[in-house]
Amino acid sequence: MISKQEVYFNSEAAYLNNYRYKAIKLPLVIIMILLIITSGTDAFSEEQPEGQSADNNTQNELYSEQDDLYGDEYVKTAEQSVADPLYWFNYAMFSFNDKLYFWLLKPVAQGYKFITPAELRSGLKNFFHNALFPVRFVNTILQGKGERALAETESFIINTVGGGLGFATPAQYVFGIETYNEDLGQTLGRYSVKEGFYLVLPVMGSSTLRDSIGSVGDFFLSPTTYIESAELAAGVTALDRINSVSFRIGDYETLKSAALDPYVALRDAYIQMRRKQVNE
Repeated sequence: MISKQEVYFNSEAAYLNNYRYKAIKLPLVIIMILLIITSGTDAFSEEQPEGQSADNNTQNELYSEQDDLYGDEYVKTAEQSVADPLYWFNYAMFSFNDKLYFWLLKPVAQGYKFITPAELRSGLKNFFHNALFPVRFVNTILQGKGERALAETESFIINTVGGGLGFATPAQYVFGIETYNEDLGQTLGRYSVKEGFYLVLPVMGSSTLRDSIGSVGDFFLSPTTYIESAELAAGVTALDRINSVSFRIGDYETLKSAALDPYVALRDAYIQMRRKQVNE
């Protein structure tokens, strides 16, 4: 006869065995729910969500003030911004990420930068960039960019073999091979898939519905996805993030201090950057 304890431990083992599957399945379910809720999102580009009329007036005044400060180009950029029907959720996530940056990520990155030699930090940055070769290569192929795919392959082989798994970059410094940041969100954009709407994700930051769907595809191409230990995978991801931030301390502060509305400025900057990347 099977005891209750045996039933419990068998159930617990089954849960742990399916942990990674559930970790992959959850974002897919969330994205499907968003797609169902926001079917026909083109309408959002013409009318704003209920309850935002006061904010629209405020933003119109903001754009008018920024027009005086920065000229017509800023207003043109703002008018071309993506739809933002989840404004209140996005703003809450923006505030959360803002506090997370100043209270945790920035202090940790500053301490890490202080104790870690610049050469090692640069080497790690190069290593992580080299490790994401599958993401860039597959997306250059999907976009029909044969020359970039060839350059990515050459760079990966040279830096892996001659650069110590990518810690050094002889492909760039010796041979002058250029690589580009390519992802599935850009690939979808090249095939005229619309952005959908703006979305701010906790920890990850600015995105759109299209880019969020793309990140799920890129997830399966990233080497860290296949690290067996969940703790090790989380540690590698955290190291990559902290190391990356250590090179950019002060950039976010500069944008925030210069903007009349940091949320709007960050949103518009992200959208314009992504549109530029899609069209490159």
